[in-house]
Amino acid sequence: MRRSPCVLTSSLLLGIVSLVGATSFEVGPAAAQSTWFTQPAAGASSAAVGGSTSVPYGWLDFCHRRPKECKVPALPAASVKLTARNMSILKRVNQKANRSIKPVSNYDHWGTMMDHWDYPVDGKGDCKIYALYKRKLLQEAGFPRQALLMTVVRDLHNEGHTILTVKTDKGDLVLDNLVDEVRPWNATGYYFLKRQSQQNPNTWVSINQRGGTAKRLTPSS
Repeated sequence: MRRSPCVLTSSLLLGIVSLVGATSFEVGPAAAQSTWFTQPAAGASSAAVGGSTSVPYGWLDFCHRRPKECKVPALPAASVKLTARNMSILKRVNQKANRSIKPVSNYDHWGTMMDHWDYPVDGKGDCKIYALYKRKLLQEAGFPRQALLMTVVRDLHNEGHTILTVKTDKGDLVLDNLVDEVRPWNATGYYFLKRQSQQNPNTWVSINQRGGTAKRLTPSS
C-alpha cells in the first residue's frame, strides 16, 4: 500500500467547535439522480454514527475561502443505488483522482502546519485534496451530495487520514487515495472518527468505530 503524505496533528484531527452557515463523466445529473434512494436496504453494512461533534479546522477554512461550497440548504438523507453502472462510475472517479493528483504533504504544498483543504488547483495535494476532488466529480456526475461524505479516520499506521464515504443501498463504500479499489468501510481496517452529516455537510457526526480488518488490495499507482 502506498503511503500518503497526509498526517494530521491530534489538535487538527479533532477539529474545533464552530458554526458554519447553513471534469464531468458521461452520466448526466438526471440519469444518476434517478438511481438513488433515501433509505439503505435492510442488512446493509453502514458505520453507526453518534451525535454532533467538532468540525475539522480544514473544512472550516475551506468554507471560508469557498463559501459557495458550504452555504447550502439542509436536505433529507439519501443513498446511492449500487447498480453496476454506478459502481463503474465510483471506480472510475477513484482511479481518475488517484492517478491525476501528485501526492505531496500539507506542509510541503502550502507551507503551513495548519490543515489546508482544497481542490487540486495545481495538480498536487494530500488525502483531503483527493477526497474533495472525488466528491466534486461525483456531484458533477449527478450523485446526491447527501451520499458523499468527507470522513476522518486513523489509518493502518494510526496516522490521521481523510477519505470519502459513499452511502449506498448496499452499505458504506470508501474512496481512498491509498488504493484504487472501492471498498466497503468495514474492509479497511481504519479507525473511523467522524464524518459529515448526510443532511448538512457543515455538521459533523462522531463514529469512533473500527472498520473491520484490512483486506489485501492493489495499491494505487
